[in-house]
Amino acid sequence: MDRREIRGCNSDTGFNQLICDDDLNNEESPHYPTSNPGRYQDNKLTDTHLTLEDVERISSDVNNLQETYKTAVHNMNNAQKQLASEINLQTPTNWELEHEKKRQTEYETKIEKITKDIASMRSHLPMINDGCRHCTPGWILMNSVCYYFAFSNAAGRKTWKKAREFCQKHGGDLAVIDSKDKENSTVSILINHQDPSKTPEGFWIGLRDLQEEGTWKWLDGKELNEGYWNDGEPNDINNEDCAAVYANENFFKAWNDVGCGNTMKWICEKALTSTS
Repeated sequence: MDRREIRGCNSDTGFNQLICDDDLNNEESPHYPTSNPGRYQDNKLTDTHLTLEDVERISSDVNNLQETYKTAVHNMNNAQKQLASEINLQTPTNWELEHEKKRQTEYETKIEKITKDIASMRSHLPMINDGCRHCTPGWILMNSVCYYFAFSNAAGRKTWKKAREFCQKHGGDLAVIDSKDKENSTVSILINHQDPSKTPEGFWIGLRDLQEEGTWKWLDGKELNEGYWNDGEPNDINNEDCAAVYANENFFKAWNDVGCGNTMKWICEKALTSTS
């Protein structure tokens, strides 16, 4: 059989195949073995095969994970049982707490009532070391002071000056209402004694505008610090230099300035009378 060499290539006429040395030496050219392709594929797959040691290790890891999971589930169930037990034990405590809160509310209500009763007794039955103090008949005790309200028709109506003279004759003077508590108490009494079918009347109090000073002063000489004037008052129309209080539900707006020569009802105040 004749063979010819062609510039580094061998020709096998029997198989009509050319094998070139240049092609075999070229690393960039893909080449595939033709004699036994199955062996080539087996070599490539060998790297992905698991060994017996790998299988045993994975099996051990799976078993460990299963044991960890079982332990976690067991602990969770125990925790739930313990929580349920604690809740059952807490229920009577909650009942007792609710009961005690109810009792506390009842006690607070009783304390509030007792406190009011004590305050009422102190205002109506003041005691001092030298004996009992009281108000004369026709006068009422309020804020530790005796007050006279000229409600009756027999008392009539008087000018501011005549009303003051009446109070002085009975050992007192026109009322000084220089605090919110006094104002509230005074207006409350007026409201309780007024006739709803009639327009509320004004009652003289011991407050006047001294024209020479241009300031409102109480009869005890103190300047007016906080007034409870109705809206737009005092407006000093026609020399309205004396103050009167009215039965206004909003006691912060219960005063008007009135001409001192007008005749109105009045309120007196005086100290408690002591008896041994």
